[in-house]
Amino acid sequence: MQVAFYKGRNRLFNRLVSWYLRGPYSHTELILAIDLQGVATCASASFLDGGVRVKTMRLDPDHWDILPVSGERVKAWSWLADHERQGYDVLGLLGFFWRRQIGSQSRWFCSEAIAAMLGWPDPWRLDPMALWVATASQKLNASADK
Repeated sequence: MQVAFYKGRNRLFNRLVSWYLRGPYSHTELILAIDLQGVATCASASFLDGGVRVKTMRLDPDHWDILPVSGERVKAWSWLADHERQGYDVLGLLGFFWRRQIGSQSRWFCSEAIAAMLGWPDPWRLDPMALWVATASQKLNASADK
């Protein structure tokens, strides 16, 4: 599987999040499949889409960076079956700014949902930049093991 990290800056929200997180990324998607035409089936939680969802999209390289990630596709789909259509965790998003806020048990923000789909512990701790660091570190560790 792969994780796509959004580096687009069209919306004020994306610019503010990436500025606050001190990095280029403001949103994440877990890529579950890519068809022969390059259309990706992605999963995440999105405020604009109302929470946890699966969506097909083209991931323009000018706006997305993609990293491989270890995980089981079957477990990700199972998590989605249990959580799809749960709302977006606005309070959890505030945890980016004030870490004492852990948010909702039944609502999700993008990087938290992806970490949960991958089975990682304490997914609420991972904002988009922290997820990028964890995913990039996983890739580096795999390269070092060769």
